[in-house]
Amino acid sequence: MAFQLSQNILSVHFPPISEVKSWLEGRNFSADKPLVDLCQAIPDYPSPPSLLNHIKEKLSDPATCKYSPDEGLPEVREELCHWYHRHYNDGPAAEEICITIGASQAFWLAMTVLCRAGDEVILQLPAYFDHPMGLQAMGVRPVYAPCDMNNNGRPNTAQIAALITPKTRAILLVTPSNPTGAVIPAEQLEELYQLARKHNIPLVLDETYNAFIDAPPHHLFEKENWGETLVHIASFGKTFAMTGFRAGALVASQEFIHHALKAQDAMIVCPPRITQHAIAFGCKHLDSWVLDNAHMMQRRHNLFRDAFICDDNPFTLAASGSFFAWVRHPWHQLTGREAARRMVDEANLICLPGEVFGPKLESYLRLAFGNIREDEISSAVNRFKQFNDTLQA
Repeated sequence: MAFQLSQNILSVHFPPISEVKSWLEGRNFSADKPLVDLCQAIPDYPSPPSLLNHIKEKLSDPATCKYSPDEGLPEVREELCHWYHRHYNDGPAAEEICITIGASQAFWLAMTVLCRAGDEVILQLPAYFDHPMGLQAMGVRPVYAPCDMNNNGRPNTAQIAALITPKTRAILLVTPSNPTGAVIPAEQLEELYQLARKHNIPLVLDETYNAFIDAPPHHLFEKENWGETLVHIASFGKTFAMTGFRAGALVASQEFIHHALKAQDAMIVCPPRITQHAIAFGCKHLDSWVLDNAHMMQRRHNLFRDAFICDDNPFTLAASGSFFAWVRHPWHQLTGREAARRMVDEANLICLPGEVFGPKLESYLRLAFGNIREDEISSAVNRFKQFNDTLQA
């Protein structure tokens, strides 16, 4: 090209899932050894018919084709309030919610409000890859808390405290973790909340997979002035199996949302009405359906973990949760990308290389359980075990 591109964007690696799926171009997989997709965390089960029928009805309403308020329809945000009060024992008011195009846009809104180029945001390794990608694109420096797999990759509060500088604008954490699946305990989230409060910076929690754990994720919304410190990022695409609808929310103080709407208007004006109607229906009617699917995903995880941990598997399970497994591959001479390519070439299996989740993680691979049914798990695990005789290759 004759024109220059932003140096910030040039520093960002290509979307990892797109990169890995490009390795499949021109390939055919035999019926006796079909492709096993452990790459992307998309629920393979469909949205319930009741939700789809509701959406069909809404499509006949001409208002569905029009703009909504920038922050979303009032009745949808009210329904979200009820959902939070049921699942967190407390929650935001409608004025503390901005509906977004997925959790990714909520993240961009939050960081746009908080950061300028040259600022720093603390992330826990391994970090969800879209977060450092987005920060780098903004010219914001990701500061990584080191990975400790002896603690399932969960954060160490003292280590995070040591990373705070005058340039720190937020502590950004994902729970349950993508990529490890590990859940940060509620008592540690309280510690981290108090740490952020002490330093007058926000604790930003991406809780995309909050519907797939058994207990309330934390008690921070029960605090009288939670919005002085907590910024919450939500996704309903995984919750209601409608990832294509791009359904998310930014939850923060009313003042924070006021400023976020400046960026919201410039980014997207408003979220699609059809997505908002889907969110409201899911929040109002699908609690038991979501719980059943959470139990199903936990069964998948348990079956995979039990089959994976055995003497004849050269791969090591480092951490796992209902949607993910974080495994160490056995090839010391290979990077994560090289190991993941080998899995494609020799095992007809796709997964993500560890280094896309942060520096010095080349020894790991991320596996996602969204596309693998319970009756496929045993044969999938056997793809890993087949390398026992070829470790030196």
